[in-house]
Amino acid sequence: MVAVVPVRSPAVAKSRLSGVLSPRRRGQLVESMLRRVLTALSGAHRIDHVIVLTPDATLELPSGVERMVDGATGLNDAVQLAAARCAARFDAMLVIPADVPQVTAAEIDALVERARDLDVVVVPDRHDAGTNALWLRLPTALAPQFGADSARAHLELAHRMGLRALRFELAGFAHDVDVPDDLEAEPMPREQALMLADEDDLPALLARAESQTLLGFGRRVGYSRKVFIPLTKACRDVCHYCTFAAPLPKGAQIYLRPAEVLAIAEQGKAAGCDEALFTLGDQPELRYAAARAELAALGFATTLEYLAHCAALVLERTGLLPHLNPGVMSRDDLLRLRTVSASMGIMLESAAERLCERGGPHHRSPDKHPAVRLATLRAAGEAGVPFTTGLLIGIGETRRERVEALLAIRELHERHGHIQEIIVQNFRAKPGTRMAQHAEPSLAELQWTIAVTRLIFGATMSIQAPPNLSDGALAELLRAGVNDWGGVSPVTPDHVNPEAPWPELERLAQETAAAGRRLVRRLPIVPSFARDPERWLDASLRSRVRRRVDATGYVHDDGWTAGASTPPPRLELELAARARGSASAVVRAALERVRTDARPRERDLVTLFAADGDDYHAVVRAADALRRELVGDAVTYVVNRNINYTNICSYSCGFCAFAKGRSARALRGPAYDLDHAEIAARVREAAARGATEVCLQGGIHPNYTGATYLAVVRTVVEAVPDMHVHAFSPLEVMHGAETLGLGVREFLLELKAAGLRTLPGTAAEILCDDVRAEICPDKLDTQAWLGVMRAAHEVGLRSTSTIMFGHVESPHHWARHLLELHALQRETRGFTEFVPLPFVHMEAPMWRRGRARSGPSFREAVLMHAVARLAFGALLPNVQTSWVKMGRDGALAVLDAGANDLGGVLMNESITRAAGGVNGQEMDAASMQAAITSIRRTPRERSTLYGDVQRSLGRTNSPMMSRASIG
Repeated sequence: MVAVVPVRSPAVAKSRLSGVLSPRRRGQLVESMLRRVLTALSGAHRIDHVIVLTPDATLELPSGVERMVDGATGLNDAVQLAAARCAARFDAMLVIPADVPQVTAAEIDALVERARDLDVVVVPDRHDAGTNALWLRLPTALAPQFGADSARAHLELAHRMGLRALRFELAGFAHDVDVPDDLEAEPMPREQALMLADEDDLPALLARAESQTLLGFGRRVGYSRKVFIPLTKACRDVCHYCTFAAPLPKGAQIYLRPAEVLAIAEQGKAAGCDEALFTLGDQPELRYAAARAELAALGFATTLEYLAHCAALVLERTGLLPHLNPGVMSRDDLLRLRTVSASMGIMLESAAERLCERGGPHHRSPDKHPAVRLATLRAAGEAGVPFTTGLLIGIGETRRERVEALLAIRELHERHGHIQEIIVQNFRAKPGTRMAQHAEPSLAELQWTIAVTRLIFGATMSIQAPPNLSDGALAELLRAGVNDWGGVSPVTPDHVNPEAPWPELERLAQETAAAGRRLVRRLPIVPSFARDPERWLDASLRSRVRRRVDATGYVHDDGWTAGASTPPPRLELELAARARGSASAVVRAALERVRTDARPRERDLVTLFAADGDDYHAVVRAADALRRELVGDAVTYVVNRNINYTNICSYSCGFCAFAKGRSARALRGPAYDLDHAEIAARVREAAARGATEVCLQGGIHPNYTGATYLAVVRTVVEAVPDMHVHAFSPLEVMHGAETLGLGVREFLLELKAAGLRTLPGTAAEILCDDVRAEICPDKLDTQAWLGVMRAAHEVGLRSTSTIMFGHVESPHHWARHLLELHALQRETRGFTEFVPLPFVHMEAPMWRRGRARSGPSFREAVLMHAVARLAFGALLPNVQTSWVKMGRDGALAVLDAGANDLGGVLMNESITRAAGGVNGQEMDAASMQAAITSIRRTPRERSTLYGDVQRSLGRTNSPMMSRASIG
């Protein structure tokens, strides 16, 4: 397996940055990014050889890296030449541009592993346009397509050639550096970072740092609700500022007993905590014989072994997620503790070795030597542990030494990608310590250090400052670049800083809000890591994290569940209704571009999906205003009946609790297959109750063929000739065509001739193949789904469009899904409406196996409707909300956030109920009208195609008959 890294000569590369960088700086940037990519490749276990493809024969390369001179013929020709030359030596080639500096070794290994059984894998950039990695099985006939929209071009060519191809997203590959805006999120080069030590313009530093923080985190400020468990305060070190560890009184108990540990953890559980923070002295058994004896009596040889036992008890008995701060650890220690913790940490504090000399704060503290602590940081990276570290400022170090410490941390992070957050903690003088009279750092010094940390690590690193150590100055810390307050306990004191109690959470939220931000709860594993549990967590912890977080990795704690009877959260309703301040400049700019651009940008849609606080209010209000402009204040609905003719299915989609195998063994009731007489009876009953539409869908029964679907349509038409037949997902259409040996277009024409009028846009799920590979691997892929819909529209069959969200996907996938639909709608104008379908998780197989989140949060569900309204605009004027998924009150809230349609009365909706939903099988027309008028909107019954319905006196929406309950 060979990795090929194309790079132009640093002297001429990155010309689009010439407006902001000198030729010398551009060259330095190119060399710096290349070094970082090569460092990641050198740490990847699945890469056997590395080739740098360049026209520059003088470019300095590390030992072991091969140079291949490309003759400056252009990127596509150069890559094709490299593939031809490598085919005799290697079975596969991974092309990674030199300008993706945030990629890590672990991500490269993950990509190669995912590509194992494929021919082509494309990793897109964050705009879903360029290709930031291309994996090819060798030899290959695929001609490289680098250039405009190359990600799509590579995949389309691979599909045309019949190659097994996949699009695969990885965070570190997403960010490349081409234009000045790309530099905003890029960490500062080392040489430039060292110059910050002499930077005294604090206001300028703060402005740059705050801008980057808002770019990376928006207005959200995280915190972890924790309980503090001081397993032992004994320590072999004697730091001159510490009151946590103290000499042991003779005969004193050194370690908390398991019962005491559990008692503290149970207090935390009762108070709604997520995190159990284990903080303890460093290896006390190496200093105290009494510690060794007590450990032996407990049945353990070392403190770290006992820690693993206690953390496992807390995890299993209480469900709290341990975060471990035990000091210095080896790789083996870390691997053992990884199985019982969500994250770990060790403060580097300082990289200045002189602080360990006589008179320094770390004298006679062997575990505080920078080399020892950096070795633990390195081992944590090798072990794949989400790791917290940081600085303790004001203990005698210089500003330059702080910068050097930060760069030492960053170097390890660039290799392993494992540093989840950086803490900048200010020294506090404590009575009774050797440093009791030592001056504390000023607020300005703390701000300077936070700002420099932000600039060195860039927009996406989580940076924390303890709020209890800067009481009354939280707004100043936020301005400096903080995006997180760390762990805050409503139960236990800060045992390390007992003189500084935690702020009450309500006050912390208020002070955060006063600074224009919103306090948001997280787990001990920070959100960006929680979004990737497969990489960062032991298998025993992955489901515990997945089930607690939303799509952004923060805690899903609003109390609302899709498909359940829970009311919408009061806070989100209040935020939607009124703002406390103004929207951020980033969100205002994104809203303006989405309103005016012919094709929305993925980046802008992701920005809108991340909106919170006043930004959330701005997005919701903009969507509602656009709804009013496009379709007025009427709320439409259709009187219809669902007929799910079979729940027997040969597919095994992870989200589906409706479909059954051939037997009657099932989660929620037996398998069934309605005969045509029963279908006809249900159609006639629906007509008698006033239905203008029947919606027919079912599982992919192994005995069904295209003839079955044609017979179903004819059965409906014969039963009630004027009934609108809305039937068959693209999956069913494709299955029917294949079983008859017909093309999709030909089969659609036959269905239309039989009486089919429109298609439901289901089976879309998420129109991104990397997600589909997880949730429905045997289902039709994105291009196949779009192809069926394109063919349907071309033969005059219009359709709805949907998204099913809240399971394993990310906001980037939401944006790309909308853009796929947007592109097809521009081409065909065939979609009648867009219907967001929140994932109902309760009985979904993949959730029960711990492989999915617990559905979207209410905020996410509202934003899906609002952002879709803004993205589609007049191109697709109807946005429907599913009252079955959202609940009555949730659906009404969404009608004030961009939606204009309540869908159908449904009469026998069963798919959501099979997944655990409890919102009923029917909302009759009278109930629907009453709900609409309750929010001062005008109800209007519509046809499937949004025409007016003339209701005759003889057709009523009477109560559902009991016979209908089976399907």
